[in-house]
Parts: sequence; C-alpha cells; structure tokens
Amino acid sequence: MAVLIWAPQAADDLDAICTFITRDSEAYARDFAARVVGAVEMLQEFPAAGRTVPEFQDPSLRELLHGHYRIIYELIGDSVHILAIHHGARLLRERSSR
Repeated sequence: MAVLIWAPQAADDLDAICTFITRDSEAYARDFAARVVGAVEMLQEFPAAGRTVPEFQDPSLRELLHGHYRIIYELIGDSVHILAIHHGARLLRERSSR
C-alpha cells in the first residue's frame, strides 16, 4: 500500500476550490471535497491508476481527472505525492524542481 503525502500547494488548491464552490452551495463544496479525497485515497491501492501528464511525458508524474479538475501527483518509491489540483482549462506551468 502506497503512502499518501499531500503537498501544501495541493491542500491549498482544494481549499480554494471548495471556498469558491461554497459561494453557491456549502453542500456541494463538501461533496466535492469528499469525492476528491476519495479519489486520492484510491491511489493508496492503485498508485498508477492515473495517466501520465501529457505536458511532461514523465512516467512518475501522473494525473487523475475529476470533473473539470486534474489531480496532479508524483510517484516516488512507495509514496504518492499529491502536488496540485488544477482546473483543466488552465495551462500547467513548467516544474521548477521535484
């Protein structure tokens, strides 16, 4: 079973998305957060479930698609590092370091 590690950026992303959704519906924001966390927790059992991020072509850098969002993560040994939750309509910036 893989260890999940949330980067501060990913936690901030989820918080910001939920804050935005809360403007319309607190219930939907809670549901969205629960579904994202559930998708991420699935990676403990199936860490390679996501596809390779097309912009980088690095097999260790992967993503799960969740609605309009991309959950970006990196496989490092026996751990899954959740790096960001990014809206699919926005471009990904180049990675500066791992």
